[in-house]
Amino acid sequence: MAETDTALRTLAHNVRAARTRAGLSLDELGRRAQVSKGALVGLEKAQGNPNFATLVRLADTLGISVSALMEGPAEGRVRVVTADAVTPLWTGSRGSEARLMLTTSGAAPVEVWRWRLEPDEEYPSHPHQAGVVETVSVTSGRMTLVVDGTEHLVEAGQTAAFDGDAPHTYRGTGTGTCHLIMTVHLPPGPGPAA
Repeated sequence: MAETDTALRTLAHNVRAARTRAGLSLDELGRRAQVSKGALVGLEKAQGNPNFATLVRLADTLGISVSALMEGPAEGRVRVVTADAVTPLWTGSRGSEARLMLTTSGAAPVEVWRWRLEPDEEYPSHPHQAGVVETVSVTSGRMTLVVDGTEHLVEAGQTAAFDGDAPHTYRGTGTGTCHLIMTVHLPPGPGPAA
C-alpha cells in the first residue's frame, strides 16, 4: 500500500507541475483532456485511482509521456527495470496486460512498453497527438493491429510501425498468448522559453 501511496503522490506532483508549466487552469486541462475538473482536483491531491486512458489523455494534452507523469527523479546514468517491478497500467479481463517499462530522456522521448495479449482480447487506443509514432515488435505469438479500421497480422519476429494519431487497437490472435514490445516515439517537446 505504501508503494501505491508514493506513486499517487508522485503522479499528483507531476500532473500539477506539468499543468503549471503549460499555463493551464484545471478547467482548461479538463476540457482539453476530456477529464472532469473533480477528477483532476482529486488527482492533484493524490486521491483517486485514474485509469490508463485518463493518464494517456492527460499526457497527450500536456505534451509529455505517460511515464513522465509517473516517474520520480532520475536515479543515475543507467536504469535497469524488471517487468515485475512495474505495475501494469492496463489489465484485461482474460489476463492481458500492458506495463510501461521506462521512458528515455531527451527532446524526443521514447516510451518502452511490455504487453501480453491473450487470444481475442483487445485494447482500443484513442488517437495520440500528431507526430507520435508507435512500433510493435512481437516476440512470441500473434496479434492483430488495427489502424484506422484496417487489420494487420503481426507474428513473432515481425515489427510494425504506424502513426499513432489514428484510432488503433491491439488484439491477441490465435490460440496462444502474444508477447510484444511496443515503443511510442513522442515528438520533440517545446523548447525552453526565450
